[in-house]
Order: sequence, then C-alpha cells, then structure tokens
Amino acid sequence: MQQLYPEPGPVDQAALIDLYAPPPEPSIRVNFVASLDGAGTLGGKSAGLSGPEDKRVFGILRMRCDALVVGAGTVRDEGYRALRLDAERRAWRLAHGLSEFPTLVIVSGRGDLDPAQPALADAPVRPIIVTTRHTAVRDLEETADVIRAGDGHVDLREAVRQLRQRGFAQLLSEGGPILFGSLTVAGLVDELCLTVSPLLAGPGAGRITAGPHLPTPEALTLRHALLADGQLLLRYGR
Repeated sequence: MQQLYPEPGPVDQAALIDLYAPPPEPSIRVNFVASLDGAGTLGGKSAGLSGPEDKRVFGILRMRCDALVVGAGTVRDEGYRALRLDAERRAWRLAHGLSEFPTLVIVSGRGDLDPAQPALADAPVRPIIVTTRHTAVRDLEETADVIRAGDGHVDLREAVRQLRQRGFAQLLSEGGPILFGSLTVAGLVDELCLTVSPLLAGPGAGRITAGPHLPTPEALTLRHALLADGQLLLRYGR
C-alpha cells in the first residue's frame, strides 16, 4: 500500500492504523466502497466491490470505533454476523482504553428484525436497536437494548445524543445508503472513508447514498489518499 497524499510513501500496518485515528472530539465516520461509475453494490452486495486492502481498512475502522451504526436493511441484505474481532484487535482495543468489542447499533424505524438473526443472537456484547417512540419491539428486548428517538421516523440527532450519553464517542456507520443520506441531511457526518474500486458496474446499481433531499451540498476536505491493488482509499473530513 502506498500513500499518495499528503505525504507520498509506503504504508505499513502500524502507519495504517495511525492514519485512521479518529479526531479527539466525538465524531461520526461513514465507510463505503464504490465502483468507478458510482455503484455501491454488485449483485445487491458491497462485497463484490471490495478487496483485501479495503477489507484491511474495514477491520481497522471497526477496531477503532466505540459503536457500529447500521440500518436494518443493510443488516439483512449484507447478511451481517455478530460483531466479533480477532484476538489481536481485541488486545489492541484494550491496550488503547476501549472496550473489548464495539457495540452494534441497528437503526430500524419499523422494528422488523429477527431476534434470532446472528448479528443479534450471537453478539459478544448486547446490541442496541434505535427506533421510534411508538414502534413495537418487545420481541427484541431480550437480546438488545432499545433507544427510542422520534415519532413518525427515527430522529437521528436525538439517537446520537442518547448514544453519546451511553459513552459512545466514536461512531462508525457502514450504511446503508438511506442511513447515510439521512445522516448527511441531519448534518451528522463528520468523516467519509471511501474506497474507489477499479470496476465499472454498469446501469442499475444504486449509489452509496439515498433518501431525503440535501438542500445544499456539503464540502469535505481530503485528509489522505492511499493506493493499493488499483483501489483508491480516500479519507475525507470536515
């Protein structure tokens, strides 16, 4: 892996971990992979766009976060499993003052999740379901804590406030597109880690963002650019 910007040169594992250090203040980081022509998935899943180096960064981002925030649709579509880390990453977290595992947070306005789904049933730490004040989730309460925020739809600002109260300072979101779009419109995205895969997906594949309209585009600043196996790994921030 090579760094192209801001300081060109090779990047080893220790340097790569440092390159993805979160800011000192609480933040929300979003991580996606996309094709050259803007697709967020191949065949309905993001795995077809990924590669070994993208997966390495994917693992580092999970290792560095306090909580992983994902939409219920992404959990189903991508077949999320329990949020477990290998022994080396768990040791790194403990050595750096983090809990052994990050907490999985699933955003679901309808509460239509299966409590037997592996991401919930096999979780090493109790997950959190974020839903509205009126959504019935009684069948999920044995396997997950519940945060209620908003009435007709999930109020993401309120949800983030409650997550902060629980001590989750560094939040990582892996989508899906509707959650990313909603976080953007709410002004909650502090950082985007984007891997550009050297593939043309062709027509029909959805983008990495969807949902509500953003009245004014928001500019982010390029923090670094890495190159590995033809993939560009970009980090943008406020």
